Amino acid sequence: MGFKVVNAGKGRLFRRKDGKYLIYLPKDLAEDTMFPFKGVNSIHVKISFKIGGDKLIVEKWTEEETD
Repeated sequence: MGFKVVNAGKGRLFRRKDGKYLIYLPKDLAEDTMFPFKGVNSIHVKISFKIGGDKLIVEKWTEEETD
């Protein structure tokens, strides 16, 4: 029996009542063996986008970067 690699899934961006925004990732995507953020319950990430684009870029936040 083989395994299926999940490198895409339907998530959701939503605004909470307190005004914060959250991004929901499907469990199958986040627990895939090839998912880039492994072995942590919480991690700081850098989220960016290109002006006029329709994609978000999510990267691990490095210590050299400032808030």
